[in-house]
Amino acid sequence: MRIASLAMYVSPPPVAAATTSLWAFIRDELRREGLHDVPEGLSADIRYDESWRHPDLLLAQTCGYPYIRHLRGKVRLVATPVYSHPGCDGPAKCSFIIVRQNSPVRALEELRGARAAINEAGSNSGVNLFRAAVAPFASGGRFFASVVETGGHRASIDAVASGAADVAAIDCVTYGNTLRFDPERLAGIRVLEETVKGPGLPFIARAAASDREITALRGALKRAIAEPALADTRDTLALKDFVVLADADYEPLAELERSAHRLGYPVIA
Repeated sequence: MRIASLAMYVSPPPVAAATTSLWAFIRDELRREGLHDVPEGLSADIRYDESWRHPDLLLAQTCGYPYIRHLRGKVRLVATPVYSHPGCDGPAKCSFIIVRQNSPVRALEELRGARAAINEAGSNSGVNLFRAAVAPFASGGRFFASVVETGGHRASIDAVASGAADVAAIDCVTYGNTLRFDPERLAGIRVLEETVKGPGLPFIARAAASDREITALRGALKRAIAEPALADTRDTLALKDFVVLADADYEPLAELERSAHRLGYPVIA
């Protein structure tokens, strides 16, 4: 049996429920197309990042930064979602650099010596885009007094709100989902700046997936955008479309990393 994992946006609860609904539609469409071993439900017993290289992968969503660093040539790009949240522009999206509502800081450069929170080191939105914004202001490879890894964007929001950190970069889709369905979490937060935009989180299949399988997956995703019965699901997910991007479309994320290295700021520090 193949596995499917759509674990990048699974909170708050309405988003998780809508993701399950989206998968149910995709599953049924793939079965109608004659694909075998399509799983009934999304895999809950495999870590999201372990699914990306799983030999039985049918469909998963990854982050653009792990894609350009580790997954090129080891998976096949299927399609990239287009979201309607602020900060999204077609398949591209930014991160929001957040501080506490009562912070006196009015520009990123003023955060020199502050405490930063990141969700995890391999994140595009929480690290790669954030690093690109900070790199021009760094000196000797440092900008912040300390950096804490929280394990997730919502935990980074909580760290800033509680005063455990002064700043974080939050994926604009996560921010939008939180604002809609868990607004209390953002009550003490304001957006300081937006990062540059880069291509969003692609849906992927295993490298050995056949062209027929990729065509079936793309067709199911396209039909999910047009299906009237999924209108509420799409609204909850702020999902507008899926577009097919090439490997080269993700190259700007690699260039952001290279640029930070050239500026002597290889890691958030």
